[in-house]
Amino acid sequence: MITESLQKLAQEAGISCEWTDAHGNLASLDESTLRGVLAALDLPAETDSQIRDSLVQTRQFRQEADDGPLLICDAQQPIDLRGRLAAGSRCDIVLEDGQQQSLQVDAGGCLPALPCGYHQLQCGEQQLLLACAPHAALSVAELTGNDQPIWGLSAQVYSLRRTGDGGLGDTAALEYLALAAAHKGAAALAISPLHAMFSARPEQYSPYSPSSRSLFNILHAAPAQVLGVDAVERAIHECGLQFDLQTMEQSELIDWPAVSALRLRLLRQLHTDFSQAPDRLQADFHQFRTAGGARLEQHCCHEALQQHRLDQDLSGDWREWPTTLRDPNSPQVAEFARQHAPELDFQAFCQWLIDRCLGHVQSQCRDAGMAIGLIADMAVGADPSGSFGWSHQQELLNQVSIGAPPDLLSRDGQNWGVAAFSPLGLKRSGYHAFIEMLRANLAHAGGIRIDHIMGLQRLWIIPEGANAQDGAYLNYPLDDFLRLLALESWRHRALIIGEDLGTVPEGLQDALAERNILGMRVLLFEQQNDELPAPAQWSDRALATTTTHDLPTLTGWQSGRDIAWREHVGQSSVEQAELDRQHRSEEVQVLREALQREGLLGTEKDPQAQLDASIRFLGRTPAPLVLIPLEDILGATEQPNLPGPGDMHPNWRRRWLQPAAQMLDAPAPVRRLQYLHEARLAHKRNARHG
Repeated sequence: MITESLQKLAQEAGISCEWTDAHGNLASLDESTLRGVLAALDLPAETDSQIRDSLVQTRQFRQEADDGPLLICDAQQPIDLRGRLAAGSRCDIVLEDGQQQSLQVDAGGCLPALPCGYHQLQCGEQQLLLACAPHAALSVAELTGNDQPIWGLSAQVYSLRRTGDGGLGDTAALEYLALAAAHKGAAALAISPLHAMFSARPEQYSPYSPSSRSLFNILHAAPAQVLGVDAVERAIHECGLQFDLQTMEQSELIDWPAVSALRLRLLRQLHTDFSQAPDRLQADFHQFRTAGGARLEQHCCHEALQQHRLDQDLSGDWREWPTTLRDPNSPQVAEFARQHAPELDFQAFCQWLIDRCLGHVQSQCRDAGMAIGLIADMAVGADPSGSFGWSHQQELLNQVSIGAPPDLLSRDGQNWGVAAFSPLGLKRSGYHAFIEMLRANLAHAGGIRIDHIMGLQRLWIIPEGANAQDGAYLNYPLDDFLRLLALESWRHRALIIGEDLGTVPEGLQDALAERNILGMRVLLFEQQNDELPAPAQWSDRALATTTTHDLPTLTGWQSGRDIAWREHVGQSSVEQAELDRQHRSEEVQVLREALQREGLLGTEKDPQAQLDASIRFLGRTPAPLVLIPLEDILGATEQPNLPGPGDMHPNWRRRWLQPAAQMLDAPAPVRRLQYLHEARLAHKRNARHG
């Protein structure tokens, strides 16, 4: 039984003591778990005295957050400044486009409405940034027009193959795939996260556990797209890398440490040779570095510092560095940056390359007729030992990690080992880190998929050293986040997608739909009461897809390949696996019957025919966007990632055998893409005449 005073502290701290679990049952925290979570938030609550002190501290932090430097409001609506400015106050406003206005706070404490954008307000000594957001993000129809059949593909960038790639998918292979997809009629290509990783720790390669979500993975750059083929071939020859690169290229699985070492050697040679590059490229690099500001410089410095310490057999985790190095703004860090300026310049050079490569690919997508182009993927968090954690310590919680409670995907819950934003820390800083992250991921994309979008409302946080089930939900300022998403969508003319799979809070999907943020509906998850809804009954407020990177492919699902893997790696017992196979057989039959009712499948039990029919089925739904993973377009059996502990499954290491430029030209993918395109066209025609 949780005491009243402890419940009050939990409420002030934003912790939910009760919630509805994945099975629709009421779940609640016990007192011991709650005290552990509070302690991890630096709110000790073992005694009545500690509870009182923590309550005072929490209220003080909340007031500071409410007085933060950013006010998020609705565009074209009066701006409520009560509690900040007195009635009658005269304010000078500089709009985002540079126009200036002088406005007065009315008797009700409001300023007149302002247009969309970020606007500077000054009243005497007080300065405030106004984020005036549109009511909703841009919809698919607004971005593409109503007459196009909107569909796309999703791909794991690392898995793509091209001649000369050296063993890892890059932006050149991505360009080849994008152009091939555009030629087939695709409007979008959703890609795996390309967040910055750890140059000094190549063994850490999960794209969902990056060093920073505000910069990019330099290993995926195809330097020839920026520097030219001759410059790259010359650098390869100077390094003597021809044989090693060709050897890596032949591998079926990615050897991340080996590939990383080779690519870094090549990048370093290209950086050395860059002094001979054309003036226009050098000028562009310097402009990029200047524009990158502290975000870029601190990441580059962190990369250099981490490598420097690892070279000395010291910890690469900044949380274990000397106090003077834990602060990115300390004189000692500045001195390190000065002494290691060439290394920082190299890291910035690599970021410039990948940034310009991605910009080139998106430009090619648009030129090829893609209405949306690339859809970036933004992970739910970053590794706390990375550069983002180092640079944004006041905006992150440093004694907890993000995960999930026990649910349909994991009976024991999940601990993803990534850092969570501090709700109050974000507000105190004016949401600086969140906005920076959004802009970085939208810079070269026509849309963004936000992993685990439930985290904008609440996150399951787990104290250090605790089991995943011993966490709690921490609540976040959802309305502020949704307004910022709508504003950045408007500024970048981009689509916003939220991955809303798992334990979804009641009302969240309606809130997302109201803001034109697409949810996700996955064919493997849509069966209810032993029945799959007909296409017409699917949501028109969410994209439709067959599967995701964490789930089996449709072919693998039908054969129970994922069940076999879980049994093989010890995630499931023999008995449980047998029960899962029986249940899967029933699910496959439900899908087969739904496809037959639609006239898409005969009596045959061919898995490939059922895959074809499933793609046509999704094409008939009213979903504004249908995305089909490459794995299902090509009829693959294996999935990219098997969630859970251990490394017995080759997560994030599989490579396609086919070159990216030709992989859509084989008979099976040609047939499936044609089915999808025709189904989408038919749906558009029926919608217009219905």
